[in-house]
Amino acid sequence: MANTSDYGASNIQVLKGLEAVRRRPAMYIGSTDVHGLHHIFTEILDNSVDEAIAGYCSQIWVILNQDGSITVRDNARGIPVDIHPETKVSTLETVMTNLHAGGKFEQGAYKVSGGLHGVGMKCTNALSEWMVTTVKRDGGIFEQRYERGVPVAPVKRIGDSNETGTQHTFMPDDKIFSTTTFDFETIVKKCRQHAYLTAGLRISVIDDTHGEYKQYDLYFEDGIKSYVQFLNLEMKAIGEEPFYMNKQDGEIVVEVALQYTDDMDEDVRCYTNNIINPEGGTHLAGFRTAITSAINAYATKAELLKGLGGTLSGDDVREGLTAVISVKVPNPQFEGQTKIKLNNPEVKSVVAKVVRDELLTYFEEHPQDAKNVIGKAVLANKAKAAAKAARDAVIRKNALESTTLPGKLADCTSKDPAESELFIVEGNSAGGSAKQGRDRHTQAILPLRGKIINTHKYRVDRVLENSEFNDITTALGVGIGDTLDMGKLRYHKIIIMSDADVDGLHITTLVLTLLFRFFRPLIEGGYVYVAQPPLHKVEIGKKKFYFLNDQEKDDFVTKAKSAGKVPVSNRFKGLGEMNPEQLRDTTMDPKSRVLKKVHIEDAEEAEKVFEMLMGNEVPPRRRFIQSHARKATLDI
Repeated sequence: MANTSDYGASNIQVLKGLEAVRRRPAMYIGSTDVHGLHHIFTEILDNSVDEAIAGYCSQIWVILNQDGSITVRDNARGIPVDIHPETKVSTLETVMTNLHAGGKFEQGAYKVSGGLHGVGMKCTNALSEWMVTTVKRDGGIFEQRYERGVPVAPVKRIGDSNETGTQHTFMPDDKIFSTTTFDFETIVKKCRQHAYLTAGLRISVIDDTHGEYKQYDLYFEDGIKSYVQFLNLEMKAIGEEPFYMNKQDGEIVVEVALQYTDDMDEDVRCYTNNIINPEGGTHLAGFRTAITSAINAYATKAELLKGLGGTLSGDDVREGLTAVISVKVPNPQFEGQTKIKLNNPEVKSVVAKVVRDELLTYFEEHPQDAKNVIGKAVLANKAKAAAKAARDAVIRKNALESTTLPGKLADCTSKDPAESELFIVEGNSAGGSAKQGRDRHTQAILPLRGKIINTHKYRVDRVLENSEFNDITTALGVGIGDTLDMGKLRYHKIIIMSDADVDGLHITTLVLTLLFRFFRPLIEGGYVYVAQPPLHKVEIGKKKFYFLNDQEKDDFVTKAKSAGKVPVSNRFKGLGEMNPEQLRDTTMDPKSRVLKKVHIEDAEEAEKVFEMLMGNEVPPRRRFIQSHARKATLDI
């Protein structure tokens, strides 16, 4: 029997105050990387926004300061500063230092709020090297400073004022976070989201980090309707104005804006009390039920489904849909402190009912828009059927051929995906050199014939007809669409290898587009890389040196000449110009090569960029090229 004599009450540690947050920060804010850093800012911003939702705040200022700290100020009611009856210290100190203390627990303080556990603001305080909170209310100005969550002194009155509001300035703790540098664009993005979700709220974001004062003002009179128009800025919309509704059912407020575009993807953003829910939840489920039901009901009544052989599915009616769902719920239940998913079951039925009723009314009043939307959904239904037939044909074909790999693929002998690499190589010539220079045990080579199809422009059935796409799909082994299974991935490194020129970069972009649209889990899982073949070779005597770009080569040549050496430079025209040994030593050998790992930092932004650069709409692409032509480089 185990000895338990050394385990008693003295071994049980009680973490006081905010020690628990500092000891396990990821438990409270998700991570301690750049995402966690911006999360502690969001926790402070959300408190000011809650005041705006309640009708007490019309202006928020966010300032990135020169010393690296950040300030959030509002013109709301101000945190109470009088002595709290239970803690016997200022209420300000109580809410800044006591976990699970705040106005969100008192029924009358906020009808709805993003804060739920009374934790957020304290997390920011605990994870900051220092924090100063200033409150204007009750005719005075009150202030308290904290260091790593601990008050330096009691709350003190430092002046008089007839204004009200709260200001927090804090410096993230570099002992907690891997980076403490706030990103201006990320801050603006988070503030823009709140400005869209709270019509009439003005948020000013000021960047003073480099002494160059820059201000970005955000104000949207039309709220989430403007948000949908912003999301569809680079798209071809169906109908001139987005559908918009704002209805209350009991204590739940449902606000929805939506608009269809000619795109094939769905973009739906879900929020509860202004807090984004990345994984949706019961409000998303109710919305999807409503939109499928409303469209089928109207289409059946208007006899727009003749010849379809049934009703439209949820996937059919959501193709090309952009929507923002914003609900206000008195007692929201989320998954986790970071509120990724709404769990309130009553929200689903409320959203489903009010959205369905409002949509049916809208369709009756806008029959042409309704006909266009339903026409798009019918087309999606037919395309899906064609895609399924094409996919089944590919699967049947592969089955008949005993799932043989593409003839062009020079496979590796290893069957262990963890050590296997697939090089997707531009051109047969380069493919030949790569096959000769590779490590046959771990490196497989799949040469491409020229430029593959732009998979972002076409539906699945058209893409499946492309032989290059099918070769890549078969080589990867994971399947596509509903059949995609990452457990069947044959290589844990997918390396795109193309020439270091404009055509090579175009081919790399086309392959990345294919992987992003059809095999995104490969990118999200960290399996995709871009090879960095050298652009120049410089010889000094018998020694050879390789360089990725002009600047590296020029710097090296200048230093060599100044040392009295005679360098001989040679520019590679492409991979096919290299002999197998050169290609192996410079681009393929794990000991000497340079690879760039492809990852998705912001899926939303990535979607927008792919749509702009690879989609069907030309004007957005033209504007981008005109704006950035002078900044273009040959870097990936």
